[in-house]
Amino acid sequence: MSTEPLQSNLKYTFKNEDFLNEALTHRSFLNENPQWKMRNNERLEFLGDAVLELVVTEELFNRYTDKEEGWMTSVRAALVNYVMLAEIARAVGLEKYILLSRGELKDTGRARDVILANAIEAVIGAIYLDGGYIAVKKFINDVVLSRLDEVLKKSLYMDAKSQLQEKVQATLKLTPVYKVLGSEGPDHKKMFTIGVYFADKLIAQGTGPSKQDGEVDAAKKALETFDSQRKPIL
Repeated sequence: MSTEPLQSNLKYTFKNEDFLNEALTHRSFLNENPQWKMRNNERLEFLGDAVLELVVTEELFNRYTDKEEGWMTSVRAALVNYVMLAEIARAVGLEKYILLSRGELKDTGRARDVILANAIEAVIGAIYLDGGYIAVKKFINDVVLSRLDEVLKKSLYMDAKSQLQEKVQATLKLTPVYKVLGSEGPDHKKMFTIGVYFADKLIAQGTGPSKQDGEVDAAKKALETFDSQRKPIL
């Protein structure tokens, strides 16, 4: 498959397309295609992760001269976590170009998001090697730092539980309480259902592979209810 449409989406044309081909090669693909000439993308991912963190850190440091380390760390984390990077990977059309095994192609959800996030980091590493720091900084500015205003406006640098607690305490003078409502599945693949309560009222339910993940999911759903109603009826 030609990568020209992808390079057009990336707004970067590779001088050496081997860098891009390597960035698109997942470890699982090589298990089924040992004759493939490229190595997997993990080394490029390692490099890209460091380059991404440096560029974002440099921008936050220079732009927000009055902010403390803790705030900048939280904002950076919101910009470079796997959920955000997976969104960015999909936005540039990366998903259909990643070379995966037949088994990995069937995976969806969090597993696919992690693969996409790793791949976009590998692409960042590939652009850095192919075009240098100026080229990769432009790319990160275009696809990652362009989301900074959204992160700040929606307080995405605060985790969902912190956001919910802050809003509920400010308006209702209550602290959200989380309770396990149930679980299912074998021990190695258990899914928990968590409820979040304001006083004794169940506001939302969330699910996740751990109690903490379920709490975060419940908090996100409660935030949607809270924001849509301004103030949930108790």
